[in-house]
Amino acid sequence: MSEIINIGGLSAAPGQRVHGFISIGNGEFSLPATIVRGEKPGKTALITAGIHAGEYVGIQSAVELGRELKIEKMTGTVIIVKVVAKEEFENRHGSLCRATGENLNRLFPGKKEGTTYEKLAYAVVEELQKVADFYIDLHSGDDYEKLTPYVYYAGKAAPEVMKISRQMAEQVDVPYMVKSEVSSGGSYNYAASCGIPSVLLERGGMGAWETEEVRSMKRDVRSILRFLGIYDGHRSMRKYYPLNVTDVQYQSASYTGLWYPQKKAGDLFTEGEILGYVKDYEDNILETCISYGDGVILYQTGSLQVIKDGPMVAYGRISYEEDDRKEKIAAYWTKRSDSFLEQRRAELHSPLAKRWLEEIEKYLPKKALSPEKKIEDESKERKDAVAKIKEKETGNGKLKILDVGCGTGFFTILLAKQGHQVTGTDLTPDMITNSRILAKEEQVTCDFQVMDAEHLTFQDESFDVVISRNLTWTLPEAAQAYKEWSRVLKPGGLLLNFDANYGATNFAETSDLPENHAHNQLGNSLMQECEDIKRQLPISSYLRPAWDVEELGKTGMEQISIDLGLSRRVYKEKDEFYNPTPMFAIAAKKA
Repeated sequence: MSEIINIGGLSAAPGQRVHGFISIGNGEFSLPATIVRGEKPGKTALITAGIHAGEYVGIQSAVELGRELKIEKMTGTVIIVKVVAKEEFENRHGSLCRATGENLNRLFPGKKEGTTYEKLAYAVVEELQKVADFYIDLHSGDDYEKLTPYVYYAGKAAPEVMKISRQMAEQVDVPYMVKSEVSSGGSYNYAASCGIPSVLLERGGMGAWETEEVRSMKRDVRSILRFLGIYDGHRSMRKYYPLNVTDVQYQSASYTGLWYPQKKAGDLFTEGEILGYVKDYEDNILETCISYGDGVILYQTGSLQVIKDGPMVAYGRISYEEDDRKEKIAAYWTKRSDSFLEQRRAELHSPLAKRWLEEIEKYLPKKALSPEKKIEDESKERKDAVAKIKEKETGNGKLKILDVGCGTGFFTILLAKQGHQVTGTDLTPDMITNSRILAKEEQVTCDFQVMDAEHLTFQDESFDVVISRNLTWTLPEAAQAYKEWSRVLKPGGLLLNFDANYGATNFAETSDLPENHAHNQLGNSLMQECEDIKRQLPISSYLRPAWDVEELGKTGMEQISIDLGLSRRVYKEKDEFYNPTPMFAIAAKKA
């Protein structure tokens, strides 16, 4: 890194933060900017906002980042251009060129001699993008657009550029990411085609900005800079791991009229659903907007009017990478099945076994369920006779229990030792093999089967209890699993799920764990594999256990309770079994 850099007349030395204006395009454009340089040499990241002058969340985020990025945490340089379309912004002209109606983000790489916006695009490419190693472009919904937060990443570039662009997008705390299918037009698209890994962040809209939206966008930028090695600090807690959205459709209106959307930004829908209507002033339908396929709404017009050939709605299909998630999940747990056998073997003879049993038995019904018998005669003889019938029907009062996602059989064996009739299922064949080995060692009789937790093969109303530990966070369709678990429960049966919000946890952070803990034994490659799988699971983006309660209510479960103190009672020592992510218990009774 040279001693002093000069960008459009704005100069900064190592360890300096410089505010001012950069002059580009032979002095035609003067743009507000900040240059922040660390003491140590490193890469250069370019951040722009206000390419669309009416998108304020990005602009305010850039303004605040210019003040707040800490020099002592920097390695390299960050160039922040706060408003690119400065004249339109300062005159509140919106996101199109006042004189020509051009959209600046459709004109890159621009022209040296052309319209004002073509020359501005050319100057950004030649004088800003070409000094950058990475590029982050900040946007939001326009003054008539509502959107769900998401991020675009470059998809038409050299393979390594596309790979890094996607990795940059994966750092962003939004529910969705979209792979761009063009190499020019947009500023970030063109930068990527020139070898600069690039992303575009979308957050906010309707010509407004909120403090929380700006705070979230700044956090996203810092997360990307951390990933790139330009900014130091701990990784922020996150709500989402973005799911990939493909086949994006941009539906425009065929008429100018009044717009009545039937969905909200972020809503999911199926093919053929009505997304909105365009009507005239007498409420006559001019056009019905119908979805071309299943998908999620990324953004839509939020104003009352739509303009002919202007946008109505944009949506895309959520892609699960050819939906090989279950194969990836099974392959991952296959690699861990032998270590799981050793851990569960030890855990069965540790203090945790008793603690877990105490937690489970707080919820278990005292006897197995059976059809109710109407007792006409209240005599002792009659009661005794009915009791004998019930005892015969229900196997001497012991429970019929299903342990879903049993792994190597810890819960299955623990409950079988109490005399219950227990079946354990797992998607991973090696886990089932090892669970049978462990059950034989413990001298208990259990039934173990390879089975998908989302598609059980048992008959309706087969079990008194369905129990699970640390499973739902690994499921591609957890809501479907809850439906299945409810289906196989008898009326009045108990669903008991022990899990945690692992989607918000970075498993690679092991500094606070004992040396013999499983996470310290796995190695970086397995931990990264787990993180990659998590990013493809919608449940990683949910607020849990609130989401679980809502889904269980939909299945007909009732008397739902949550216990957030589970980990404090079970994991009292930081030993090899310690679970650093706080677990919760959900108990629900089937109606």
